[in-house]
Amino acid sequence: MKKLVWLLAAPFLSSPLLATDLLQVYREAQNNDATFAAAKSILEAGQERTPQARAGLLPTLSLGANTQWNQNDIYSRNNSNTTPANFNSNGYTLTLTQPLFRWQNWVAYDQSKFQVAQAEANFVQASQDLILRVAQAYFDVLYASESLKAVQANKKSIEQQLESAKRNFEVGTSTIVDAQEAQARFDLATAQEIAAESDLEVRQRTLQAIIGKEPGPLAPFRRGAEISPPQPADMKQWATAAEKDNISVQIQMAAVEIATREVGRQRAGHYPTVDLVANKGTSVALATVGGQLETDFQNVGVQLNLPIFQGGAVVSRQSEASANRAAAESTLEQARRNAALLARQQYLGATNGLAQVRALKAALISSQSSLESNRLGFEVGVRINIDVLNADNQVYVTRRDLAKAVVDTLMSQLRLKAAVGTLSEDDVARPRGYSAIAARITATVRSVAPRCAAAKRKAAARISASSPAFPNA
Repeated sequence: MKKLVWLLAAPFLSSPLLATDLLQVYREAQNNDATFAAAKSILEAGQERTPQARAGLLPTLSLGANTQWNQNDIYSRNNSNTTPANFNSNGYTLTLTQPLFRWQNWVAYDQSKFQVAQAEANFVQASQDLILRVAQAYFDVLYASESLKAVQANKKSIEQQLESAKRNFEVGTSTIVDAQEAQARFDLATAQEIAAESDLEVRQRTLQAIIGKEPGPLAPFRRGAEISPPQPADMKQWATAAEKDNISVQIQMAAVEIATREVGRQRAGHYPTVDLVANKGTSVALATVGGQLETDFQNVGVQLNLPIFQGGAVVSRQSEASANRAAAESTLEQARRNAALLARQQYLGATNGLAQVRALKAALISSQSSLESNRLGFEVGVRINIDVLNADNQVYVTRRDLAKAVVDTLMSQLRLKAAVGTLSEDDVARPRGYSAIAARITATVRSVAPRCAAAKRKAAARISASSPAFPNA
């Protein structure tokens, strides 16, 4: 069987004209989800790292000004006279400083590129997390709705059986036990209905917390939507791709590069600095005696600063940076292992889920046939009431489990794509009237290579790029 046609019960098979599909819900979440809004702000903040670091390579221009009152008394030892010398002085200084050699600033500028890449990768991860949260909440509402309808259908069927048992007891064709068994099943179905109603309310409130408003009717899945198994059908290939392209791995790769350059930046504390410094200014003194004294000055020169001893602070900071780099490398290795494990788990979830859906679909057909046979047997007297009740309950349980298996399989498909860094907005699109996510999942995954959003590609390129201009050891 090349493809598996999805089967959800009747309530899922037709879509209201005004129902909201998954793509629309995702759009609402993009605009209203607080976590995603915070991620966008964090991205904007992270993108400012490069301009800040670049400023350390550019000239600075500052203007200083002063005014002060000076009061002096001049004493003469020969005649013991005191001469007051009071005056007001004003001045300004314009200073231009151009770094000529500040190695730590160059390293910091190189480091900032990876900080921006890390911020972009973090945002991609937040985007993928939003897709998963929205899809999970959306599917949970659909499942809860289907589960409620299934239990209501089961309750109605049991009610009919209860009425039949009561009638048969009244005419003497059955015992009170049959009526009591049907009543017990009806009471249980009532309790299940209450629980299903509560669960649906909880699921709706969860979706509301993401999209920021009351969720309206949701578009159900349509008949004919198909789920394809993961391609390539090799769990090892997915795990290998995850070790390289998982967004958490990309983030940690950037963290290692940042930590490596931090070692070089701290080592630069031993190096001299050379700056070009130019000054221009005026100083004016207004004296009570002697009149006004005005001085204009301009100077330009090179300033050298050679650190000799700084109390061991530079060595200590360098050692700290080296330890942080080792920690980042270990965290990267753990991220790769976790990504590979996640890919394997979701691959198994997707493939086993497909098998489970296939089995439950066959089980639903069988249980429905069994129910009809037991009803017919009950009517002709070869089956008892409890047989019909058990068969009816089996249809309900199978129908509910099938809907849950379909939702779980879809989520495993999405999480598998997230594990290899390929989950994007395209996966919640709704082309040609298909149900949002199902339509995209139907398409065969042609390659495990990363095909993420532009921000992800940009971040990965930066992380993978080498920077030979600056020593990082």
